[in-house]
Amino acid sequence: MRVSSGVPGFDELVQGGLLPRRLYVVSGPPGSGKTTFSSQFITQGAKQGENCLYVTMHETKEELMQDMAGFDFGFDKAMQSDAVQFLNLVTESGKRTITQFGHEGGLTNRLVAFLDSNDIDRAVIDSTMLLQHFFSDANQEITGFLSALKQTDATILLISEMTDPTAYSDEHYLAHGVIFFHNYLESGGMTRGIQVIKMRGTAIDCDIRHISFSDRGLTVDPDTKLQG
Repeated sequence: MRVSSGVPGFDELVQGGLLPRRLYVVSGPPGSGKTTFSSQFITQGAKQGENCLYVTMHETKEELMQDMAGFDFGFDKAMQSDAVQFLNLVTESGKRTITQFGHEGGLTNRLVAFLDSNDIDRAVIDSTMLLQHFFSDANQEITGFLSALKQTDATILLISEMTDPTAYSDEHYLAHGVIFFHNYLESGGMTRGIQVIKMRGTAIDCDIRHISFSDRGLTVDPDTKLQG
């Protein structure tokens, strides 16, 4: 059984989709496509009638919808549906929502309880950089946070603002899979690509594949390899 990413062409790189109930890290520099990829992932879940959650610490729901307004893959409709819950952990409403799930154990226990109590099937957490806002000992507590997420029944995308695909951090070692976005300047302009660096239980070749953006959102060309 596989979970469709909702991104045209990507599922072909991972034997038909993501394995369910696992934690995947989506990394790359700013503007490389991480949020668009994650939004298509959430939209696909909503279309399939799954319970979805988008967690952020730096954008309102309205801002995120405005960011995706240039695409017509259905993100706005998904976000306004009963299938998707949005949680901004730094707003007062977000704090009230998450506090309902206990005061002990900090963010880790409360978010895991939220996922379990709401029977969340797929979730996006944006991002690891901003998680440091909640943790006094970032390295130790983030490790516990990721380990706890892996025990839930949700398929989770965790966005990571990593710019060097060889500079691995705790989340890359702990995750079941790592997807890296590349964007770099060449003589002809900006070149964009996606690379599956790690995917447990799935055969991958680790080549960088070409990606493009259109009204449909992000599309992967699984047959076109880029030179890294």
